[in-house]
Amino acid sequence: MFLGIDIGTSGVRAIIVDADERVLNQSHRGLEVSRPHPYWTEQDPDDWWGAVERCLDALHAEAPARMAAVRAIGLSGQMLGPVLLDAADRPLRPTILWNDGRSAREAAELRRTLPQMEQLTGTRPSPSFAAPKLLWLRRHEPQVLDRLRHLLLPKDYVRLRLTGERASDVGDASGTLLVDAVRRTWSDVLVEGVGIDPRTLPRLVEGCDPAGSLRRDLAQRWGMGASVVVAGGAGDNMAGAIGIGVVDDGQALVTLGTSGVLNLADPEFRPNPDAAVQSTCHSLPERFFFSGVVMSAASSLEWGARLTGVGVPELVARAESLAAPLRLDDVPLFLPYLEGERTPHNAPLARGVLFGMSHRTGVAEIAWAILEGVAFGVADSRDALEIRNRRITAMQIIGGGARSRLWARIIATVLGIPVSVPDGGELASALGAARLARIAAGGEPWHDVAVRQRPVRLEAAPEPAWSGAMQERRARFKALFPALRPHFAEGGG
Repeated sequence: MFLGIDIGTSGVRAIIVDADERVLNQSHRGLEVSRPHPYWTEQDPDDWWGAVERCLDALHAEAPARMAAVRAIGLSGQMLGPVLLDAADRPLRPTILWNDGRSAREAAELRRTLPQMEQLTGTRPSPSFAAPKLLWLRRHEPQVLDRLRHLLLPKDYVRLRLTGERASDVGDASGTLLVDAVRRTWSDVLVEGVGIDPRTLPRLVEGCDPAGSLRRDLAQRWGMGASVVVAGGAGDNMAGAIGIGVVDDGQALVTLGTSGVLNLADPEFRPNPDAAVQSTCHSLPERFFFSGVVMSAASSLEWGARLTGVGVPELVARAESLAAPLRLDDVPLFLPYLEGERTPHNAPLARGVLFGMSHRTGVAEIAWAILEGVAFGVADSRDALEIRNRRITAMQIIGGGARSRLWARIIATVLGIPVSVPDGGELASALGAARLARIAAGGEPWHDVAVRQRPVRLEAAPEPAWSGAMQERRARFKALFPALRPHFAEGGG
C-alpha cells in the first residue's frame, strides 16, 4: 500500500493506493484562502498540517489494516509560496500564495537588476514566484526575514511535520527562482542576488527519492509501521502529470483546478520566458517541465456561481442549454483574469472582464462565457508553448474541471485537437504523489512506474458545428487584452 497526500489551495486530499493503483480509500478536508487586501492571498501553514492530520485520522479510523500496510508516503503540494520558519521551525507569518499579486514591483525590479535569473531558471520573474515575494518582505516586513532560519514550500512544511526533515524536491524548488535549472541545484548567484542566507535553504532531492521517514509517534497514532519512507514529492502540477503518465516528450495535459495549467514534460531544456512560460526542473530525473498558466480556471466558475446565485453544477447545466443548437449571440466574452494572468501576458494586475452583455444576457450566457474564456486562455498557453516545444496533437484533462464534458468539448473545439479525461483525473496529483512514494520505496525503475497511463473515462473531439463561431470569438478575445491593458492598474505588465 502507498499513501498519496495532496496539499492544494482549496483543500487537502489523502488516498490509499494498492499495488494495482486502485484507490481504496480517500479523505478530503477543505481550506480557506485569506484575502486581507486587494491582490493579496495567504494561508496559514498550520492549516495545511491540521487538514493532513484530520485526513489521516479519518483514514486510520476507516481502514486501519490498510494504513498498517502502507510502505511509503508521497507528497504533492501547491507551488511557489515560501514558508518562512524561525529557529524553532514555527511559521513567522502566513504564506504568500502562488496567486498573490502584491510583488509586481519587485518582479520588475528583478528583471532589471538580476538578468541572470531568466538565464538560469528559464522563467521571467512574476509575483507568483517566491523570489519577488522575498524582496517584498525585505522591503515591507524586514523583521520577518531577520528572524528567518528555514525556507520551505507548502508540501515541504508538511514533510517537516511528518518526518522532522527539511528537504524539497528540485522541481518544486525551481518555483522559488533560486535554482539553476540545468544543474538542478541552488544557484549561488540567484540566492545572493535575492539576499537570502543559503543556510536557510533545504537540501534538494529528486521527487522519487526518499526524503525522510515517518516520525515514530505519528506512525503509532495512525497505526503504521516503524519504517515508512516519505518521498521527495512534487508540486501539484508535476504530481498530476506523473499520476496519469504524462512524463515523456510530446505528451500534454491541462489541469483545471483553481488555476488552469497546460503542462509539457521534455528531456531538453527549452524555455520561453518572453511568453511567460514557466520553465522548471521536473520532479523526475532527466526531465524538465514547462507550463502555461491561466491564473483563474475552476475558481472562475466558483466566482460565476457566487455572481449568479446558483451552484457550480447548475451553472454548467445552464451553459449546456446553449449547445444544441449553438446559440452565442448574447454570450459576452470573458477575460478570466480575476487574479491577473501569467501566460502569455505576464500581467499580474490585470483583472477579469465580461464584455458585450445585452438585456438578453442571462445566467446561461455568463456560464458559457466563463467556460469558453478559460478555454481561450488555455489556447493562449498552447500557442506560447509550441513556440519552443513540440506541436501538441492531443491532450488529457485532469482536476475538478475535468468532471464537465461540456468544458472538455469546448476546449477540444478551441484547440482543434481531441482531448481525453483519464479515470481518476480529479485525484491525479494525489495519485502522482502515491507513485512517487512507490518509487521511493524501492525496487522499480522510476520510468516504468511514472509512464503508466490511466484508463480513459471521457473523450471529446472538436465540434465542427462550433468551430467557426469560436474561432471568430477567440480573435475578438485576443484583441481585448491589448485594448484594455492601459486601463489596468499600473504595474499590470
